Amino acid sequence: MAPTTLEHAFSKDSPSTAIIVPGSPALSVSYQKLAADVKSFQQQLAKVGVGAQAAVSIALPNTYEFIVSFIAASWQRAIAAPLNPAYKQSEFEFYIDDVSSAIALVPKGAYALDAAAVRAARNYNAAIAECYYNGREVVLDVKETGKLAGKSSPVLSAQPDDTALVLHTSGTTGRPKAVPLSHRNLLRTMKNIQATYKLSPKDRTMLVMPLFHVHGLLAGFLAPLASGGSVIVPSKFSASEFWKDFIQHKANWYTAVPTIHQILLRNPPPSPKPQIRFIRSCSSPLSPKTFHELEKTFGAPVLEAYAMTEAAHQMTSNPLPPGKRMPGSVGVGQGVEVKIFDDAGNEVALGKEAEICIRGDNVTKGYLNNPAANASSFTKDGFFRTGDQGKQDADGYVIITGRIKELINKGGEKISPIELDNVIAQNPAVSEAVSFALEDEMYGQDVGLAVVVKKGQKLSAEELKAWLTERVAKFKLPKKIFFTDIMPKTATGKIQRRLVAEAMLKKEEPKAKL
Repeated sequence: MAPTTLEHAFSKDSPSTAIIVPGSPALSVSYQKLAADVKSFQQQLAKVGVGAQAAVSIALPNTYEFIVSFIAASWQRAIAAPLNPAYKQSEFEFYIDDVSSAIALVPKGAYALDAAAVRAARNYNAAIAECYYNGREVVLDVKETGKLAGKSSPVLSAQPDDTALVLHTSGTTGRPKAVPLSHRNLLRTMKNIQATYKLSPKDRTMLVMPLFHVHGLLAGFLAPLASGGSVIVPSKFSASEFWKDFIQHKANWYTAVPTIHQILLRNPPPSPKPQIRFIRSCSSPLSPKTFHELEKTFGAPVLEAYAMTEAAHQMTSNPLPPGKRMPGSVGVGQGVEVKIFDDAGNEVALGKEAEICIRGDNVTKGYLNNPAANASSFTKDGFFRTGDQGKQDADGYVIITGRIKELINKGGEKISPIELDNVIAQNPAVSEAVSFALEDEMYGQDVGLAVVVKKGQKLSAEELKAWLTERVAKFKLPKKIFFTDIMPKTATGKIQRRLVAEAMLKKEEPKAKL
């Protein structure tokens, strides 16, 4: 019988390797040991009063402690709420307050340092506990009981429709929205990912994405673990250590954002090349140029996928060989229905651009405490409006042409920033390119462009415009080109055009005279 909760999925009495944490020595954990450690931590959570649907804020890096505390919280019918451990106090306060967190989990030593997460939790009366692995089990060391003072809970068993996880949208167009995901949502995505990539106990993945992000948590961790394979979990992504750990621990695939693929391409490739079954790319558009470079350099099929937090990650993907891989496309629906709808909620003709909408058991039922967003985000037939503009070809392959709110509307001409980025990325001197809307008196909006030039190369705005003139229509040429050494990105390596635009325009502001 298929598992219906994370408890069913990970209660495995198997001596096979589940987790490897690289180091000297490396920590290798069997499924048997993992289940025992999770059960022990669940009992510790129950003892301090964490019960059904209590939010557990997890401010831990990618560690064994994160893995155990996350799974244990879900087993206890609690809500895991992973947070970026690099947040500032005000950011921790927003997220801890937004989910009414019962307890905040922090690394060993954080309490004595009065770290940002500790101060934030205290300000909202959440209990504070350090987590650490003592060589035998993961310990929950409660420092302040907060709102859990005097409470205890029995050890519980999760139900399929319990909320297991709350993550927030990245807030590209406003205040981050809280997305509740049930055990049912997560297990459906895990099943979809396993089916797409034919994951089995023979597979071993190298986790490079942070576990506080839906990409790393679902595609890089939960799905491969549920398939009976192994997950290698370094504390953070390091280009200099990546291939050493990949080869030493016998990984055969990884999933990452395009930024990480580009960093690996800029570093010496491994020699000899390991046997890589596939490379997955997701969370940001992958340019066809990077796609081809990856396949040529690492000798493995590159499979671009499309995902959102609201869908518990994966929605579409290019298939494994011998299926067709299409550079510039995010592939076909994977266990979900995909339709292209106009503003009125009507399906458009094949090949026509409109809003990409999806429906499936992996999709959230709605945002927390946000009826306005729920009303505008779902069609009458229960399809989720992704906010992305795109089209489907005759084979069902989805091509994303941009975020609807990020399309550049120049005097009525709609310009796709993704398509423009892909053209500019083909210039041999360009390392990264991000186009965005600029306010313009005449046209309403015009094209702005941020460019990172490759080391050792030279490129002027005039040269780039002349090069572009041969390749795009005149109305798509950028009005302003900004050169930068580093492209602003989120903590997960994702590019947000709004942030890039803000950073570039700030550079342009005149300095105040003293």
